[in-house]
Amino acid sequence: MGKEAAKGSESMKALIVDDAMMVRFVLKKFLASIGFDEVFEAGTGKEALVLYKEHRPDIVTMDITMPEMDGLQSIEAIMAEDPQARIVVCSAIGQRDYVLKAMELGAKNYLIKPFQEEKVIETIKLVMGI
Repeated sequence: MGKEAAKGSESMKALIVDDAMMVRFVLKKFLASIGFDEVFEAGTGKEALVLYKEHRPDIVTMDITMPEMDGLQSIEAIMAEDPQARIVVCSAIGQRDYVLKAMELGAKNYLIKPFQEEKVIETIKLVMGI
């Protein structure tokens, strides 16, 4: 695939929010494969908010269950900061109610763990409009 999805010469930025380092690693690899050249990582919702304000990423992947500030609180805070934020919720199969709440708060789509590369790429491209 490569960089064909990149918006002209403008760099594409993503923020991966998950307390599991392995999940961040996998998502970073998938995002790089479709042209994201700046990928920031946060292990908590609090870190996510700080990084969002600092970098204004084009897309955010957000875990729900995390220490300090969970994904729902973080989505609410990011959407208050930037109502145009593109957030994709990442959840385990049994978290349907949390996913629905996240969508109510402004998340644009969701992914179910464990991730399938094709589904992640398809969802990210859909949300980004690329």
